[in-house]
Amino acid sequence: MPLPLEISGQPEERVLRQLSEALLFEGIAHRDAPDAGAPGRLRWRLGARCFRATGTIGPFARPRLEPATIETAGTDGRWRAADLAALVDAIPATPERLAQLGAELRQTVELCRWNAANVAASERRALPFAALDAALDEGHPYHPCFKARTGFTLDDHRLYGPEAARPFRLEWLAIRRDAVALALPEADADVGRRELGDALDVLNARLREAGHSPETHALLPVHPWQWHYLQSSPLALWLADGRAVALGPAGACYRASQSLRTLHDCDDPAAASVKLALHVVSTSSLRTLDPHFVLTAPALSRWLAAVVAGDPLLRGRYRLDLLPEYAAVLADRDGPLRGELAAIWRESPRLAPGEAAVPFNALTAVEPDGAPFAAPWIARHGLDAWLDRLVEVAVLPVWHLLVAHGIALEAHGQNMILVHRGGWPERVILRDFHESAEYGVDFVADPAGVPDFGAIDPAHAGPVDDRFHAMRSPAVLAELVTDSLFVFNLCEVTHALRLAYGLDEAGFWHGLGARLRRHAREHGLEDRLARLGLDAPTLKVEPLLSRKLGLPGTAGGLLVPNPLCP
Repeated sequence: MPLPLEISGQPEERVLRQLSEALLFEGIAHRDAPDAGAPGRLRWRLGARCFRATGTIGPFARPRLEPATIETAGTDGRWRAADLAALVDAIPATPERLAQLGAELRQTVELCRWNAANVAASERRALPFAALDAALDEGHPYHPCFKARTGFTLDDHRLYGPEAARPFRLEWLAIRRDAVALALPEADADVGRRELGDALDVLNARLREAGHSPETHALLPVHPWQWHYLQSSPLALWLADGRAVALGPAGACYRASQSLRTLHDCDDPAAASVKLALHVVSTSSLRTLDPHFVLTAPALSRWLAAVVAGDPLLRGRYRLDLLPEYAAVLADRDGPLRGELAAIWRESPRLAPGEAAVPFNALTAVEPDGAPFAAPWIARHGLDAWLDRLVEVAVLPVWHLLVAHGIALEAHGQNMILVHRGGWPERVILRDFHESAEYGVDFVADPAGVPDFGAIDPAHAGPVDDRFHAMRSPAVLAELVTDSLFVFNLCEVTHALRLAYGLDEAGFWHGLGARLRRHAREHGLEDRLARLGLDAPTLKVEPLLSRKLGLPGTAGGLLVPNPLCP
């Protein structure tokens, strides 16, 4: 299904447009001064090449280009429709980086074409949460490589991609206990009945048949794609010498979520989801599991849950619910297989009667009827009332956790779940924070409550350098929320609402800034808010494309205008 400006059946156009927007936004392309004689037209240069398109500059200086309007000037000075290859060739990056980018862009187009030919467009508004999580196939609305899955073939896409929604079982390994580490609930000594049910007996029987026992080996699930990928890796030596024992497929059937490596139980929506390592590059990142954030996940979840439970506002007016990552298994933390064999189990959303849940990025999607996903809700409740309620329910809980407690969560579209009743926002659930939750060492409200992450993984015990959960300053801490929640999440929602309903985006963001300052006044948090730098004229944003291209000067981030500034 498309995003608001997407032309159905033309993935090349969307890739070209998002690449152009990213080049403009991150300053890789040099934007010319506005042409007074051509209002609504943007012009830019990449080296000796000139480009132009119809478009506007939105909040946070996000370019919004009109579909099918991007042109380039030829050597004869005449303007022609731009093509993707010419745009990539003009980017000032190394040949190796450009070759990688070109391959990922081509795969994005190819997988979009496969989806269009093989996945029937259907109404998604009534889907239950897990099914909707897989059916949101639009991909990243900013990153131009929004469908790149380097390492996946079309057959892999068909078997394991969320779009095809095919069920599959996990492969299981038994790893010798001196080569594996576990972080499990206190009542569990091993990955057990909660995750496997009766399949635990089957796997233990296979382990004993292989000449080993549960006392010597611990169980670890592996994505079937990863299992095949690892056949030529050091895992082969482990299988030969008994450090690992292949037990085959077992247990529940799973389907991929929109995040690809997080899997939902097909048969039991209340069962835990499991996040597994995949040696696949998707958008900007290799989707293995960083070994330094696997075993700390359960302790992090318990701490965050305790902070939320201890704040009456986060249990009431600004209700915030979390999906705990309650168990983790990791093999070879410091060896050649680090990050390649790991699993994290996460609870699934629990809903009260009458509630329904949708991933937040559903709010940016367009359904087959041509209307926004949320159109029936807005028709029922009115745009202004619905949007005000969305801010109260989805934005203020994340913001309160930051300002009042000094804790930031990466609240982008996939990580937020909106719970509603008949379209009226009720509460927000956050998930997937094991790699991205942060706290300010001199800003966290209760330093004594922070877990000793260094005791779990020694890498966390070093000096604070903004690489792990601890941040050196409140301003650095705030960047995670302003970047993920505002610039690359809520900004997409307001853009969609502008296109569909004429929303005054500048007015919305100015009003949101006032609402955040009012929150601080209401709860005596004005001094803490000031330390976050929200009123600065610019905000710092992660330059996703520049970092992917390895361009110099990206370590300090990208400064963009702050529409929240009074």
